[in-house]
Amino acid sequence: MPHITGIIPARYKSTRFPGKPLAEILGKPLIQIVYENAKKSKFINELIIATDDERIYEVAKKFNADVVMTPSEIPTGTDRVAFVAKEINTDIVVNIQGDEPLLTPDMIDSAIEPFFTEEKIDISTLAVKIKNTDDLFNPNVVKVVFDKNNFALYFSRNPIPFCRDALTKEEWLKKGEHYKHIGIYVYSKTSLLKFVNLPNSKLEELEKLEQLRALENGMKIKIVITEKDTIGVDTPNDLEKVIQIFKNKKEFSNAG
Repeated sequence: MPHITGIIPARYKSTRFPGKPLAEILGKPLIQIVYENAKKSKFINELIIATDDERIYEVAKKFNADVVMTPSEIPTGTDRVAFVAKEINTDIVVNIQGDEPLLTPDMIDSAIEPFFTEEKIDISTLAVKIKNTDDLFNPNVVKVVFDKNNFALYFSRNPIPFCRDALTKEEWLKKGEHYKHIGIYVYSKTSLLKFVNLPNSKLEELEKLEQLRALENGMKIKIVITEKDTIGVDTPNDLEKVIQIFKNKKEFSNAG
């Protein structure tokens, strides 16, 4: 079996929500919920939080996480993950977004599984079918189209594929299948280090989607379809939505 390392990048200075890794959800910091979920993965052998901030470092130490300090000038989460991964003897690296508290252990495992069966694969990630027009036409919800073998063809902030014959937004959902990309990435270590050393690509710069850099350079991205959706915490409003979901879960489990 390959050795699999999960790395959670956590930055304090988010533009839209400064300090969000430490924002509380029912008494626990966001980063702790993400860490504890990932810790339940069947396949991850070691799990590390990679941060540039002493406050996040200290909080992570309090809940006994393995945490590494990284330089603050590292530009992206993926670069932060690669900075840590390059020093580790491992085969597969899972980039687990630090703002995805609804990402479950089985979702993480399903993203990893293609590496056990596929020979020609650089990256794998998740997608869920879009069921409402708000998500379909929201540029903050990234869409993906893929080939018959579930390898990504393109990611976009626009709704893709384009439904030429649809007369209303609702008809788009009836006539075509549209998928939302869920931001977890599993890489072979070799592919991750190759990816971060590639120059930013033209499509990546236009859409502001770094996974397009991989596609433009011929890297193979496997799409795993999941039935579960998530809400990434990008704003305080997102946090409130997630808190409500956790409250409802707690009330349901208490009732049961």
